Amino acid sequence: MKKKIPLFLTFSLLLTVLGGCAPPAGGEKPAVTSEGLYVSKVEGLSGDFILGMDASAVLSLEKGGVKYYDFEGNEADVFQVLSDNGLNYIRLRVWNDPYDSKGNGYGGGNCDIDAAVEMGKRATAAGMKVLIDFHYSDFWADPNKQMVPKAWKGMDIETKAAALGEYTVDCLNRLKEAGVDVGMVQLGNETNGSLCGEKIWMNIYKLMDAGSKAVREVFPSALIAVHFTNPEIAGNLMGFAKKLDYYQLDYDVFASSYYPYWHGTLDNLASVLSEVAETYGKKVMVAETSYAFTDQDSDFFANTIGEGGAVGYPLTVQGQANCVRDVVDTVVNKTTDGIGVFYWEGTWISAGGSSWEENHELWETYGSGWASSWASAYDPEDAGKYYGGCAVDNQAFFDATGHPIESLKLFALLREGNALELKADALADTKLVCDLNGEIVLPETVEAIMSDNSRRPIPVEWETIDAAAMKAGGPRQYDIKGTAGGMEAHCYVSMVEYNFLENASFEDNEDGAPWVATDSAGRMNELYVEDKVSDSITGSRHYHFWSKEAGSVEFTLEQTLETLPAGAYRFAISIMGGDSGNSTVYAYVKINGEMVATDPMEITVYNSWDEGRIENFEVADGDTVTVGIYVKCAGSGNGAWGKIDDAMVNSVKGG
Repeated sequence: MKKKIPLFLTFSLLLTVLGGCAPPAGGEKPAVTSEGLYVSKVEGLSGDFILGMDASAVLSLEKGGVKYYDFEGNEADVFQVLSDNGLNYIRLRVWNDPYDSKGNGYGGGNCDIDAAVEMGKRATAAGMKVLIDFHYSDFWADPNKQMVPKAWKGMDIETKAAALGEYTVDCLNRLKEAGVDVGMVQLGNETNGSLCGEKIWMNIYKLMDAGSKAVREVFPSALIAVHFTNPEIAGNLMGFAKKLDYYQLDYDVFASSYYPYWHGTLDNLASVLSEVAETYGKKVMVAETSYAFTDQDSDFFANTIGEGGAVGYPLTVQGQANCVRDVVDTVVNKTTDGIGVFYWEGTWISAGGSSWEENHELWETYGSGWASSWASAYDPEDAGKYYGGCAVDNQAFFDATGHPIESLKLFALLREGNALELKADALADTKLVCDLNGEIVLPETVEAIMSDNSRRPIPVEWETIDAAAMKAGGPRQYDIKGTAGGMEAHCYVSMVEYNFLENASFEDNEDGAPWVATDSAGRMNELYVEDKVSDSITGSRHYHFWSKEAGSVEFTLEQTLETLPAGAYRFAISIMGGDSGNSTVYAYVKINGEMVATDPMEITVYNSWDEGRIENFEVADGDTVTVGIYVKCAGSGNGAWGKIDDAMVNSVKGG
């Protein structure tokens, strides 16, 4: 059973930009209400703000037997369902020729212009505008892949630009003749420095310019969008905008993907988009976003985001709604000239089979998975290896049977909000680190994630644990289950040999704090934290010493602990070096300033570590404990050198 996650999804997929969106045509929309979905009002959300959704895979799913329903349980046109629930724009990707030489579709919806015309007509009939997302490729285009269409392969840039312009005019004329309400056109998909096989910006500009001229010719009032991604990389979006400004590309909207799993904070997104808008006078928008409502898979093909994938919101229906709401609020209220947000493929659900084998047949026949095996001829390195189903079915707004889930109502409720009584939506996992020799005390409360995404502690009842067995079992993690607010709680208890020292291997900072190094004679040349992985036991940092003059090496390196619980402990620390000559080196423990134990150590040759170890020193309540290493070297002819790493203070009995 093939369950690999398609690589292309790690980089987002598509979407574009829009500008002025008139209220949808047609009669009054049915009132949308919800007794279960909490929605915080987005202040200042105008009627023409774009609330869009990419729905490019719908046709291929329906051809394979998928049906969609409204909230009353009636079979319905999915585009009408989207419109009735507050969406005003549909985004449709277009690939030049997503078929092999025998007519077998590559998958991903087999999104050619014919499919776009058919779905565009349905979206228009439902009162929504359409964004056409030209990938200018025969299959997926993203930051890692911008492959030239088969028919344009080998063309020089002038010929390719002419072909792209003619192709764009032809596609747009077909949409226009079919009555599709095209409000925006996207020139490429996530074109981070490449497009249609070109990687030189002058050539990328020539291709985009040909596309831009085609849009102005056929749909002069439509907005022209460009689309990039990775807003989390400093200077990324501004760099792309600067290139387009240098070449004076004619476009209206600068769009970015924003997936919270990969693309940083919303504040950063607002900052970088606003900088583009303010510097270059462009409208900006989020061309793609999404969030999962569950960690479960529904089509026997592994999801991009699953268990452990939550980022700031629980993987629940309410969590999905809160995430999207916050993206919209960011573009409306924190971003200069933000005009819209598109959700990516909220209609892409399971192909409908009850097994991997059944779904595989549907994916291959109708192109309803992310890629079919036929795509290997065009994209052998990705689709050819990882073809299969949908990896985002758990991020849709419909369940596996085509029925809408409550979070779809979000878009209709954003303007007025739906402030219900708060309730616990999910429980945050509790993580506890316990000393193998200490007491295991489970918390009395757990953190509940409320329906407005706030957090509050609520009482929890844990199952009975066998503390003695957990201690005897050595270092490992236990999943302790409990109940809180009617939900299952988890406390992940890591049993460890706990190290009471801070910055125990000098990885935390460059100054070594809270370790204190004292050069006894004040004659040493070097005594500091060094970053050199080949000379470290753990990580890349260690404490380094060196002195050129004979007899100049004498120092202590120590840390003081003032809050150790009463009990018995061990201390260990390691050293290696060379050229030490006649030397005195030892690990030591002081209690309340009095030396209570030492252990002699040796410096021999490079990379031969010697551990000083002091066992079973007793600590009483209120004692101040200092542990450290003393080093004095006459040097072999000249000075001496060495490295110190991996200090430990562990309990040896108790609890």
